[in-house]
Amino acid sequence: MSRERRLGRGLEALLGRSFDAPAPVAAPADAEFGQETASEPAMLASRSEDASDLTRSADGQQWLPLTAVSANPYQPRTHFDEAEIADLCDSIRTHGFLQPILVRRTEGGYQVIAGERRLRAAQMAGWERVPVQIREAADRQMAELAIVENVQRKDLNAIEKAASFKRYMDEYQCTQEDLAARVNIDRSTVSNLLRLLELPQEVKAMVERGDLTAGHARALLPLGDDLEQLEFARRIHKDSLSVRATEQAVSDHIRRSDDEPLSIVDAEGNSRPSPIQPGQHLRDMQEQLGLSLGTKVEIKQSAKGRGRITLHFASHEEFERLRTLLAQQASLQTGAM
Repeated sequence: MSRERRLGRGLEALLGRSFDAPAPVAAPADAEFGQETASEPAMLASRSEDASDLTRSADGQQWLPLTAVSANPYQPRTHFDEAEIADLCDSIRTHGFLQPILVRRTEGGYQVIAGERRLRAAQMAGWERVPVQIREAADRQMAELAIVENVQRKDLNAIEKAASFKRYMDEYQCTQEDLAARVNIDRSTVSNLLRLLELPQEVKAMVERGDLTAGHARALLPLGDDLEQLEFARRIHKDSLSVRATEQAVSDHIRRSDDEPLSIVDAEGNSRPSPIQPGQHLRDMQEQLGLSLGTKVEIKQSAKGRGRITLHFASHEEFERLRTLLAQQASLQTGAM
């Protein structure tokens, strides 16, 4: 079965048009793959008036030379599976294109809106021209379309998705809520993916290679320390830990660290318990936060500087009030970045 996929409803909604897949588009009649033939000019019945390199076949399908089509500059994918492209190449050779490549006009030619894998497969197959549909799309719309096309693809890794979100938010100065609304995805999806960018580069590389899943990576975030996150990531890969086992191991590690007493080192290098209790120097912070949030706040800090903040609530309504307040503050902070 061919791996060609139809454009999703998200793309249709963003472009405001219907994109039901047309009948399969075969290679130009009498044209061998990658070769121009004497019969080809006769088959190309008419040439478009708006671009000298755009041609139209007898059945009305528009075609462009591969050299006139460039990749989507907003493409989230940084790694393309060569084996998958090869399979798609075989399908195109056998069945033609099940769907034309969606492109937009630019000053220097055309850019892919959707269908870069098909473009790469056509290059591998030796085609010199590809069937296209031309649509108008501004830069911001292109960025949104790239996100929509890729965000639900299982073979696009979490770091690539997160990087595309971050790039869009930086480029258009918008919040997580704005992005989620514009591309019709849950805000929690945006938030969870963006947090993965906080991980050390080597850990992110492990996610990109498939050594860690996004679930494993999220479980490492509470550690906060780059070296500890990297050590845990290597352990996960080595011992093939499940996400649940990873979450438990991280929780146990944090609990042990929180139980370590504060200590000081004297002039001779000897460590001894600190006479200052952790709660004493955090009392002011607890009071400030408590007044700001309107509830009791407890702060605990370990010897390594790690800690936790506990917010108290007496009812479901109080919990919802605190959750809403914190979410609003996080949104304002993200929007100001």
